[in-house]
Amino acid sequence: MSNLLKIAITGPESTGKSMLAQQLADYYMTVWVPEFARVHLLNIGRPYNYDDILEIAQNQRASEKAFEPLAKSVLFSDTELIVTKIWCDVKYQKCHPWIVEEVKNQHYDLYLLMDADLPWEYDPLREHPENRDYLLSLYKNELDLHGFNYEVVSGNGEARFQHALRYVEALIDPKNR
Repeated sequence: MSNLLKIAITGPESTGKSMLAQQLADYYMTVWVPEFARVHLLNIGRPYNYDDILEIAQNQRASEKAFEPLAKSVLFSDTELIVTKIWCDVKYQKCHPWIVEEVKNQHYDLYLLMDADLPWEYDPLREHPENRDYLLSLYKNELDLHGFNYEVVSGNGEARFQHALRYVEALIDPKNR
């Protein structure tokens, strides 16, 4: 689908990425790409390792490709490869070359960077409750480094959704800016 707008929802853990992806997809009556990492980590039956992050990144990319034909004019992705790059860099102080290269080549019309202004919620898969502001700075640096089009989404509850919706509407119809 050549006119498909792709919007990535990215940012630190516990910032509402999955919820926002689902809310926006429902609003636009389209599909959203779930986060592959969650399914993978819940099913491997052991602590994850460096190579698991590469497998997660490759499967996240494959999932997105599989959802593209199902989307109606816009596709929302709950996470993208910057998430796996930062995860790998922070956890292992290195990152798989495939992920690094694919981050450079990925294309989204807009990245919605979730602000770390929500209270952190416990989840056994989350690892950095005290570092979310630092992680947010890593996301901003990565987005800026590649010159990706992004907006920071902040606020709580309905305000957060409306904030994101304004950015999506401005992308769809620039007169809405």
